Amino acid sequence: MSPEEQVSPELSEFASQIGRSGPVTVVGGRTQWEVGGLPDSEAREIFAPSGVWSHEPEEMTVRCGAGTSLLELSEQLAKHRQMVPLDMDPKATVGGVLAVGRSGIRRLRYGHVRDLVLQIRHVDHEGKLVTSGGPTVKNVSGYDLCRLLVGSLGKFGCIGEVILRCLPVPETTRWLSGTDDPFEVYSKLYRPSSILWNGEQVWVCLEGVASDVDAEASLLGFEEVNGPPVLPAGRRISIQPKSLKELVVNDTNWVAEIGVGIVHTDTAETDWQVPEPSRSLMLDLEHRLDPTGRLNPGRQVVEG
Repeated sequence: MSPEEQVSPELSEFASQIGRSGPVTVVGGRTQWEVGGLPDSEAREIFAPSGVWSHEPEEMTVRCGAGTSLLELSEQLAKHRQMVPLDMDPKATVGGVLAVGRSGIRRLRYGHVRDLVLQIRHVDHEGKLVTSGGPTVKNVSGYDLCRLLVGSLGKFGCIGEVILRCLPVPETTRWLSGTDDPFEVYSKLYRPSSILWNGEQVWVCLEGVASDVDAEASLLGFEEVNGPPVLPAGRRISIQPKSLKELVVNDTNWVAEIGVGIVHTDTAETDWQVPEPSRSLMLDLEHRLDPTGRLNPGRQVVEG
């Protein structure tokens, strides 16, 4: 039996704590605790196992407990100049970030957070351990349960262990800022990591080999800055990337992710056309995967 197939004592204990009955909620770093609504106050709080259990630098994979903090994960991977670009609060846990399913501001280059997941082991509504995905990239038939769990807020299963795809740490990372048209900036660049825009100012993140980053930066004529702007924390909205062109400067504080379609804003009221998730589909999946409604009751799966 390979290490990936073995069930660690920590994972067995996690499944035992969840058990077969009664409402439960899995607690991580509480950095995004209010996303999707607070869990039922009567639900028992469970903590996922933590620790980086194996790192295969040659295979560029890492296996860890879902309760592992992003800080611990990044420190372990940095020893081999590797990373998993989850880009959230270092105090957040891996399982919490995956359960919420929100990608960081470098999604333009690295893709959605679900693309970093190779395998998930979770506990279902009957307290059974379920493995989805695999230690390497494989074709999946039927429900891609591994990906469905990302962004499910623990409604489809309680994440206990994950195998993630690692990436090399960029040789150089530079943030630049200026006032050009953000869509023209996007068209000039090859694989920028992030382009942010607040209606007036543009911030660009370029990463990679130093010579390539310098060449890309020379196309813009922007000034180098220490990092991205502070993002509004009130609300996060997902719209069609092309619809970002329709955003205008007003009294609302907002920052948009060009090429992605995410808008960070400090107000709950907007005139933007926000696509609604298929609530009926989510309810159907919840009924199939948690027919008794005991997993993270009170939360609702949301887009983002």
